[in-house]
Amino acid sequence: MEALSWVVLAVSWLAALLFLQKLTTSLRQHHPLKFPPGPRPWPIIGNLNLIGPLPHQSLQKLAQKYGPIMQLRFGSFPVVVASSAEMAKHFLKTHDHVFASRPQTAAGKHTTYNYLNITWAPYGPYWRQGRKIYLSELFSSKRLESYEYIRAEELRAFVSRLQASSGKPIMLKEHLSRVTLSIISRIVLGRKYFSESESETENSIVTLEEFQEMLDELFLLNGVLNIGDWIPWLDFLDLQGYVKRMKALKKKFDRFHDHVFDEHKAKIKGMGDFVPRDMADLLLQLADDPNLQVKLNYDSVKGFTQETMRKHPVAVLLAPHLALEDCNVAGYDIRKGTRVFINSWSIGRDPSIWDEPEEFRPERFLQEKANNIDVKGHSFELLPFGSGRRMCPGYSLGLKMISSSLANLLHGFHWKLPGDGDMKVDDISMDEVYGLATPRKYPLVAVIDPRLPLHLY
Repeated sequence: MEALSWVVLAVSWLAALLFLQKLTTSLRQHHPLKFPPGPRPWPIIGNLNLIGPLPHQSLQKLAQKYGPIMQLRFGSFPVVVASSAEMAKHFLKTHDHVFASRPQTAAGKHTTYNYLNITWAPYGPYWRQGRKIYLSELFSSKRLESYEYIRAEELRAFVSRLQASSGKPIMLKEHLSRVTLSIISRIVLGRKYFSESESETENSIVTLEEFQEMLDELFLLNGVLNIGDWIPWLDFLDLQGYVKRMKALKKKFDRFHDHVFDEHKAKIKGMGDFVPRDMADLLLQLADDPNLQVKLNYDSVKGFTQETMRKHPVAVLLAPHLALEDCNVAGYDIRKGTRVFINSWSIGRDPSIWDEPEEFRPERFLQEKANNIDVKGHSFELLPFGSGRRMCPGYSLGLKMISSSLANLLHGFHWKLPGDGDMKVDDISMDEVYGLATPRKYPLVAVIDPRLPLHLY
């Protein structure tokens, strides 16, 4: 009798579920969801066949057909792309709380210590605490002012090295990378942990060239469209070899981080009244703070440090956002779990915002129309550091370094292309390499001559 009761109960539950499913289907038929326009997806691959080696350019071309908000399907997941300032504002400001998380990717797992840096950490207490540490401890105005002497010293050395190369073709990227890494390494780690010449190799864990290659690989792998991220049941095959490269890169950073933190921990242990002198000291001290809402471990510190080492380049596609719940954006239904890309590259070429967008015209920002556009996340026409909750917290340091470096380059030197006038500006290749940052495929080579008296260098 008791067994029969259980059978009746189970059948009743099943009937109720079928009724609710039918009711839900009926309601959706009467009130169908309105998704953003977009191309029809193929089975399994979705619309991945439409994405070329430079995804931001492929998405811009699709946006010209389907509009400033469109929905595609990458493998198993719906993807919404915003390609205008107005649509970016919807996702990064109006509905920022809904799209504040990140999807889980192989890059986040393997290159940021299982989503422990604030780029890939999911929205929640850990991420909020990390951002608070960045803004109040690492990148506060007072903290950045205390490191002003480091920027001044390294910029002076940078200008001196350029002056010594006057009249000869130089690869500008190498010089800019060296000064950027020197400044950030001293601010974050207390000293340079890479060797700049053969005489310095004994005290360094990597050479400057090796360290730059590690960072270039990091930016590339954090931006690639990895098939396993979009078609999870193919993940184990690692069809493009990206996961293998991520694991190899992690080993290199593990070796570097272990060396740095072992040295800092030994210094802390050997001092009685320890006072933090750099960001690594401060993070290690915070790791032992019992009052933190979420306990940090040394892998967390590695993740934070790795994020701090970034050079704050402009990202052509902002790191993807993840919809935490169903939402209606500009009259379109966005389902929970949808990945959202903001195509900042496309926004920067929007003719409704910029006059002659393909022309290089710095003077446009001196005109009244563009004079109020800032780069701190308030103006959605220009998003070099993103906006909203997931905006890059190191933007203040990035702005200081970019503006001071550019000012020294323009004020200190005359610039020309190599050769005796044979090479023209139009001959310079503007091809790109896609990643989380999108550098030039062929680095700029130029010849410089001093504009100032030599004693100023």
